[in-house]
Amino acid sequence: MCRHLAYVGPPIAVSEPLLDASHALVRQAQNPQYQLSGDDNPDGFGVVWYESGTPHPWRYRTTMPMWLQPGLASAFVGVHARALVAAARLASPGLPIDVANNAPFVSGHWSFSLNGQIEGFTNGVGHTLRAGLSAHRHDGLEGAADSEVLFAMTLDRIDAGAAPATALVDAIHAVESITTGRLNCLLNDGHHVVATAVGNSLFARTSWVSSEPTDDDAEWFRVPDRSVVVIEPGEAPTVEPM
Repeated sequence: MCRHLAYVGPPIAVSEPLLDASHALVRQAQNPQYQLSGDDNPDGFGVVWYESGTPHPWRYRTTMPMWLQPGLASAFVGVHARALVAAARLASPGLPIDVANNAPFVSGHWSFSLNGQIEGFTNGVGHTLRAGLSAHRHDGLEGAADSEVLFAMTLDRIDAGAAPATALVDAIHAVESITTGRLNCLLNDGHHVVATAVGNSLFARTSWVSSEPTDDDAEWFRVPDRSVVVIEPGEAPTVEPM
């Protein structure tokens, strides 16, 4: 499993959700409160952030445990973002620990993270799902992760004209037509966030969605399982059943 979060709204310090909040991602990585599998998330982390005035996001990924990285705080001093996606990884069985397999994944202005796993991905399911991708999206795969394939499936549907929430839910349903899995996803284009709760914990409040609340703000609420969440900048989340 993993812990992940996403934000869209007025510019914020990137260090706030990663390091500074009372239950920031670094604390969720080492001491998760709602994680169903594994006691921590030691297999690296990544963050994608969107700065005002830049057309494409910036990304940082590593395979080091988030809480053991020297200089991480200083790396984000003065860095502000109007949107971001961040994830701390516990690698799924059978998938290598390689930076290419760490979320968030990026394609153009899109970024993506999966908290969970596609069952049987390394035993034939992955081959079946890759075979269904367009040539463009298949050739763009960089690693071996189920997360990246699900991202490509979603982008294929967006390329065909589907709205982001519809595309993500349809991609999940396509996976579920052949296997099971925990499929909590985050999809961000720098202006909107779409998230799903399928088998893992997910919480939301204005501008935010996260595996676990990052602080004690009373606005956080738990998203019901098998829901899709849409976050608009500075607005309360919209939650619909899948």
